[in-house]
Amino acid sequence: MRNKFLLVVLFTLTISYSAFSQQSRAILKAGVNLANVSITDNGNIDDANMLTSFQVGLVGDIHVTSLLYFQPGLVFTGKGSKIEIGRPSENLYMKQTSNPFYIELPANFVIKLPFNNESHFFVGAGPYGAIGIAGKAKSDANVLGFTSSSEHNIEFSNDDPSTFGAEEGAGLGVLKRFDYGLNGIIGIEGKKLVLSAGYGLGLAKLQSGSNSGEDNNNKHRVLSFTVGVKL
Repeated sequence: MRNKFLLVVLFTLTISYSAFSQQSRAILKAGVNLANVSITDNGNIDDANMLTSFQVGLVGDIHVTSLLYFQPGLVFTGKGSKIEIGRPSENLYMKQTSNPFYIELPANFVIKLPFNNESHFFVGAGPYGAIGIAGKAKSDANVLGFTSSSEHNIEFSNDDPSTFGAEEGAGLGVLKRFDYGLNGIIGIEGKKLVLSAGYGLGLAKLQSGSNSGEDNNNKHRVLSFTVGVKL
């Protein structure tokens, strides 16, 4: 599946390059991510706190028609959360900080409303697909009075996102390699600078396992603030 994803990356870049040759430009952007995971009463996570990470990437800005633009991108982005299972006063407690990094392909459609000839307000949305490539996880545990602490590289399971009814054998601390979801974006742009805020709503489960119902609602959530430079 990793090879298939790389083919999708190459296909996206080819389409983007073809569009650039007509009427378009690129935006180099970087910024701060405030990442978390969704939690519900039937999830394995009792508490989740926001984790600060970052993103950097290249986004196309392709004029489609009138006020509408298409913005495909290639972004290196950090996600994750600080999660807890149980409570510190209980005999079974674990706290884990997970900061995975993904190569993400957003594909947003954006409407631009002009302030003047060089400045615009914009708002847009679209899907994204991502593949996990690196990251760190730190765990602190208390089991019947015995405490432990460890730090390790995040392990990604090579799950197939098309097999919705099958489990690929991951457990706590092992994330599914593939992520997908929806993006929303809003911001302002001038002649050279682009300021934006975005929100990534993950639709893929973070973990696989024998009991998919317990963690079915734990998914990525990312609020981001970026600064871009038009190339």
